Amino acid sequence: MLGIFNKELVQPPQELNSPASLNSSLKPKLPNEILNHFISQSSDAFSIGFGDAMSLAYIPPEKTYSIHQRLFCGIDDIYCIFLGSLNNLSSLIRQYGLSKGTNEAMLVIEAYRTLRDRGPYPADQVLKDLDGSFGFVVYDNKARTVFAALGANEEIRLFWGIAADGSVVISDNLDVIKASCAKSYAPFPTGSMFHGQNGLMSFEHPKLKMKAMPRIDSEGVMCGANFKVDNQSRIHSMPRVGSEANWATWGSH
Repeated sequence: MLGIFNKELVQPPQELNSPASLNSSLKPKLPNEILNHFISQSSDAFSIGFGDAMSLAYIPPEKTYSIHQRLFCGIDDIYCIFLGSLNNLSSLIRQYGLSKGTNEAMLVIEAYRTLRDRGPYPADQVLKDLDGSFGFVVYDNKARTVFAALGANEEIRLFWGIAADGSVVISDNLDVIKASCAKSYAPFPTGSMFHGQNGLMSFEHPKLKMKAMPRIDSEGVMCGANFKVDNQSRIHSMPRVGSEANWATWGSH
């Protein structure tokens, strides 16, 4: 999967952008180059985009059934790519009052919409209710909001980086990220969530801040940053998700 989001939509951590990218033999690419390269990998690939604001691209899984699914869904101008599977999908379907045919991507959209429209309810608690292996990216076109999260058990991996124009790139394909972002990339931290305006935080430890740890690659060059929970730094007041979206408290009090 691939998500590309213009810098006007998202505010990634500054530490993700490595100055070494400017001097690297491999230069970061522009969003249209990244998207074209990704969809050229499969004749089954498809993408959706809204001008220069964002693009989502998806390659269906080769196997019709896998324990780690790859799903794409769009409902009411909200779009989601979901990786993995939820052990408690049936109980969550009942909790949200959804139909039996609902899959994980549809459920995530409904959970997001609940946060957006029916708050206040802490986003970290919604994610803690997801039992299983998961990573997802949601884009709300009406609210122009990006919301991404990665489960804590490390069975699903996501990576993110900075494109040539400052756009944020998110993918489960490390080779795509390396080719797209040069030295400005890192693993997306497990047990964490990212909102375009409010930034990165741990949903496992919502009262603790995230700390950037410099990454050094095999060439000895600084390459983005790993983000870890900082046990010495507490969050005393939780920011609200942007008033335009008007959903929920970003984290638990």
